[in-house]
Amino acid sequence: MTVFLVIIVLALLAVTGWQISKIFQLSRRPDEDTSQVANDKDNKLHGFLMLAFVIFLYAITIFCFWEYGRFYLPEAASEHGSEYDTLMFVSIALIMFVQIITQGLLHYFAFKYKGEKGKKALFYADNDKLEFIWTIIPVITLAGLIIYGLFTWSDIMNVDIEEDPMIVEIYAYQFAWRARYAGDDNTLGKANVRFIEGVNQLGVDESDSYGDDDKIVTELHLPVDRPVLFKFRSQDVLHSAYFPFFRAQMNVVPGMITQFGFTPTITSEEMRQSEYMVDKVKSVNAERRERNEALRAEGEPTLDEYEFEYFLLCNKICGQAHYNMQMKIVVESEEDFNAWLDEQQTFGALMASQSENVDRPEDTAGDGDSDTPAETREDMEEDENTEEPQESEAVAVVEKNN
Repeated sequence: MTVFLVIIVLALLAVTGWQISKIFQLSRRPDEDTSQVANDKDNKLHGFLMLAFVIFLYAITIFCFWEYGRFYLPEAASEHGSEYDTLMFVSIALIMFVQIITQGLLHYFAFKYKGEKGKKALFYADNDKLEFIWTIIPVITLAGLIIYGLFTWSDIMNVDIEEDPMIVEIYAYQFAWRARYAGDDNTLGKANVRFIEGVNQLGVDESDSYGDDDKIVTELHLPVDRPVLFKFRSQDVLHSAYFPFFRAQMNVVPGMITQFGFTPTITSEEMRQSEYMVDKVKSVNAERRERNEALRAEGEPTLDEYEFEYFLLCNKICGQAHYNMQMKIVVESEEDFNAWLDEQQTFGALMASQSENVDRPEDTAGDGDSDTPAETREDMEEDENTEEPQESEAVAVVEKNN
């Protein structure tokens, strides 16, 4: 009953308000303009507002370029990166040029040619020549951008095998990356997630001799000025391999192999010593020191000093610990790269060491009962594919990198 009375009261208040508004309208003097059609005063106000809006819009645009330009990526660290940046710059320049002219004229005309009593607008029916011009110019411009983009895309995707590119597989899983280098034969062994077992985390086919000299690592090293062909596999969900400083990105799709290639041109140390990166590191560390004062006051752990490194990131939200998917990239000289690669263990040696450990009685788990059956292949696959151990391992890798 109370709710019903409240509804009745609200309805009566609404009717009362409406009636009062009608009384105010009736009480106006007859000479006042009560028409719903815009008058000269309205048109003048709206004209000034349109002009003020476009000035405000341009001011905000200039401010954003000035204030946030420091967040742009530095010089591209790959051979094709300069072409990519040029394409992006040309596209933005054309868009801004057209936007400034069209929006400027639109808002200025709304101010300049605002409606005035006694003025009659000129009705311009059509002009075939003008319509042809404003149609053909965008068509030519867009065609040029598309063709330029296709050539740039082709340079990235179509790696020339005659240049003898280094073959590297990037393997994604929740929530970390692994890299697999082809051995001296520069040919990767076959692999499938069905073969994942024990230390064979990437599912490399043990029966394929090409995989014996492959090397699996958790840190990606690349020789400068040498073409690299990347092949991507995913164990579980859709990931996206993102190399921001090299201007490259590729989706990593379960059940298929995707690829692209690029040639690194700037070593990690050279990028670290560049003027842009020196200023950026100083800026980041200044902010961290300021933040650390507040953290100390709260008794919280402080932030470490930032030092630049290239990183491979995942650009798809692939799960709860998506933020853990980063792998350090080191670009170095050919000599340093070869020395590092020689220190890495081959897949064949890795599997041999696992077999030796399994064959040793003293290394077997349990209470010494020799009749205890070993784990089946299916049980091991289930253990290896569980999400929790992989996540813990990924967190450890990221903490080490950081």
